[in-house]
Amino acid sequence: MSRLETSRGAFPWVRKRRMRRDEFSRRLMRENVLTANDLIYPMFVLEGEGQREAVASMPGIERFSIDLLLREAEELVTLGVPMVALFPVTPQERKSLDAAEAYNPDGLAQRAVRALREHFPELGVMTDVALDPFTTHGQDGIIDD
Repeated sequence: MSRLETSRGAFPWVRKRRMRRDEFSRRLMRENVLTANDLIYPMFVLEGEGQREAVASMPGIERFSIDLLLREAEELVTLGVPMVALFPVTPQERKSLDAAEAYNPDGLAQRAVRALREHFPELGVMTDVALDPFTTHGQDGIIDD
């Protein structure tokens, strides 16, 4: 009779549980739980007041003027979302080769961040450092000729 065959039938004497032996591997393979605490909500901001427009390529996502952005942020805070990622939609006439609107203290992104921080200090605000929203050529950086 081989080691795997016993009077109880063919079954290993020892069942190695290598994937469960160590705490780190158990943690890696544990079921995941996703809550509002794990979310960063993308928000697209545009110039004007009372402005709202759908983003065709992202169903259910809209661009908002700052006043309406604040209303949306209020709902997110109520739901327990800890952070938003802010993406400005810079008007074409404010785009430049040197992305000057990116570092304009009164730029759209800067005003939106200030408004969010003033109204919802508990809400984290993340912004993108890419320059493509601010350049006429759409590149993420300044082009040297």
